[in-house]
Amino acid sequence: MAGRILSGNQIRDQILEDVGAGVAHAAEKGWTPGLTVVLIGDDPGSHIYVRNKIMACEKVGIRSTMLTPPATTTTEELVEIVRGLNNDDDVDGILVQLPLPDQIDSSKILIEIAPEKDVDGFHPSNMGALATGQPRLVPCTPAGLIEILKRSEIPIEGKRAVVMGRSNIVGKPAALLLTMENATVTVCHSRTKDLPAIAREAEILVAAMGRPAMVTREYLSEGVVVLDVGTNRLTDPAAAEEILSYKPSRLERFKERGSALVGDVHPGHVAEVASAYTPVPGGVGPLTIAMLMSNTLKAAKLRRA
Repeated sequence: MAGRILSGNQIRDQILEDVGAGVAHAAEKGWTPGLTVVLIGDDPGSHIYVRNKIMACEKVGIRSTMLTPPATTTTEELVEIVRGLNNDDDVDGILVQLPLPDQIDSSKILIEIAPEKDVDGFHPSNMGALATGQPRLVPCTPAGLIEILKRSEIPIEGKRAVVMGRSNIVGKPAALLLTMENATVTVCHSRTKDLPAIAREAEILVAAMGRPAMVTREYLSEGVVVLDVGTNRLTDPAAAEEILSYKPSRLERFKERGSALVGDVHPGHVAEVASAYTPVPGGVGPLTIAMLMSNTLKAAKLRRA
C-alpha cells in the first residue's frame, strides 16, 4: 500500500494564513513586523530564495526591505551594516542570505546579528536556548519538520526518531526539537557504523545528509514516517534512470530538462515502505520560508512584550 504523501505546500499555506492573521492583529494595535534581507553576490539560488522570501512577506503583510551591498563588500563592512540594522527599531528580523562571497567570514557575520532579530535562528544564543529547552527563535527548516508532524496529526511522543545528519542548520536543532516533543532520538552521520541498521530502528526518520537518494529500502522499516530534507540537483542520466524510473513522467521531464530535484531518500523505495513521507520537491522545502515568516512575527512580538 502506497504511503501517505505529506504535502508541504498545504501546510505552508496553513502557516502563512496563521501568520497573516497575526500580522493583521498587530496592525490593529498600530505596528507591523519588518524583515530586512541582505543579499550579496550573484549566486542564482540565493536570488531565487530571496525573491520567494520577499513574495511571502507581501502575502502575509510583513514589511520587507532588501539590501544589496556590492559583491566586493568586506567582512568589516558587512559587520557595520548588520550593526546598523541591529540598532534600527523599525527592523524586527535580519536575514543575511548565505552563501556569502569568499572574502567574507560568514561566522563573524552571523554572530553579529542581534539574537532577538535572528530570524534564521542560527545565533549561538538562540541555539543555546534551544539546547536548554527554552527555545526563542528556532532554525526554520527543523521548526518546519515539527509543524509537518503536528499538523499531519502524526504522534511524536514516545516514538523512536533517527536524524541522519548533524549540521547546525538542520540535524542538531531537529534532534533537539524532537527531544522536546518527547521522542527518543538518535543522531547519525557519515561516520556512523552500520548506518542502515540504525536507520531501520526509526519510527520517524529525518534524512539530512545531502546525498541524492542515498536512503534506500535497506534503511527503511515498514511503516516509518520519513521527512526528507534533501535538495539535490540530479544531472547524471544513469542515476536518473535508476532513481526516477518509479515515475515515468518525472524521468521524461529529466530527459527534456537535463536535471531534476531529488531528496536524500530514494523516492520509489520510500513510497513502497513508509506510512507517510515528504516528497521532493513539495515537501519540507516550502516550510522553510513559512517558518521564516512565523519567526519574523514572533521576533516582533518578543521585542514589544
